[in-house]
Amino acid sequence: MESVEEFLQTYNKIKATEIHGRYLEYSALEEALQGIEDHFQIKEAGSSFLNIPIKTIKVGKGSKKILAWSQMHGNETTTTKGVLDLLHLFIKHKADDTVKEILQQCTVLIMPMLNPDGAARYTRENVNKVDLNRDACDLKEPESKVLRKVFEEFKPDFCFNLHDQRTLFGAGDTNLPATLSFLAPSMDEARTITPVRIQAMKIISAMNAALQEVIPGQVGRFDDSFNINCTGDFFQAREVPTILFECGHFQQDYLREETRRYFTLSIFTAFRSIASGKFQQEDEQEYFSIPQNKKNFRDVILRNAVLEGSTVDIALQYLEKMKAGEVHFLPQVGEIGANLSLFGHYEIDCKEQEVTKEDGTSLIENDIVEGILLNKEKLLIKPPYLP
Repeated sequence: MESVEEFLQTYNKIKATEIHGRYLEYSALEEALQGIEDHFQIKEAGSSFLNIPIKTIKVGKGSKKILAWSQMHGNETTTTKGVLDLLHLFIKHKADDTVKEILQQCTVLIMPMLNPDGAARYTRENVNKVDLNRDACDLKEPESKVLRKVFEEFKPDFCFNLHDQRTLFGAGDTNLPATLSFLAPSMDEARTITPVRIQAMKIISAMNAALQEVIPGQVGRFDDSFNINCTGDFFQAREVPTILFECGHFQQDYLREETRRYFTLSIFTAFRSIASGKFQQEDEQEYFSIPQNKKNFRDVILRNAVLEGSTVDIALQYLEKMKAGEVHFLPQVGEIGANLSLFGHYEIDCKEQEVTKEDGTSLIENDIVEGILLNKEKLLIKPPYLP
């Protein structure tokens, strides 16, 4: 499975289809793990504030140790789905030369759901409303203590911090979304380029090269401002090469199923490059060629709309809210102004016609509007490809 094309052809046959969509809580994960528990060493590393188990999955038997954790933010599920896909690949293609090399050279310890309480509520924070990714030093929360305990006992050679990012992000100044973004976190306020960071940069360069074959121009580089309270920065400062993965938007893919596929390709590429040692041949300067993330996208932009007598653009961003066990996307009015220098994942030309709320009143920033009138006719602002 050396080529990107071969991997993606294989992926379509091993995807864990029982897990789908944006919402993923512990009972669904537990059921998925029951289907693979005979193939891997699955243990309970600790528990959440509400006493939900936090599990680890050990894969492989090699000397190169990789620690990866997902759903540190409970509403960021794409990487958990991708990790399950990868485990299915390891089971079904254990005779493949690349898979064998990964399993022989590496020991991977995966924490698929660090924040089960937040996952149940589809919130970024845990049940105590604490962002676990800002608790690396204080260790106030039980979930943070579990991760630290696993880190100290496992003594990884590499750390993978797995997340989702909002649809706001584009890859640089182009009109392409940042479908995947990466970061080799800083180790100090000066953002010094150390040998430890260079190791992470080289692995990211290998992943970027693979992704450019399939989603050219849609890979971003996350901001490297230093914050020792962030887990990735903290582990990097402990001199363990650490990589932040951020799964973002792919065109018309609000369920993140396409992004899931490209994330799985990314992490497989990272494992393969570590197992073979080939990442050392990468030029770390290629990391800096990846465009920085820019907050230059909005979900919907109404162009050339007349609002209170003036022609303006109106940007809307979806709020993700749980209703009856499903994620709903609620449009919220954001920026309003002439010729907004933003890109829309979905754009509507209002052709200088009047736009109002359904009750005839004017749109204002921060309004949640499930319906809009264009020239007194109802306008669809939820694209047909949204669930």
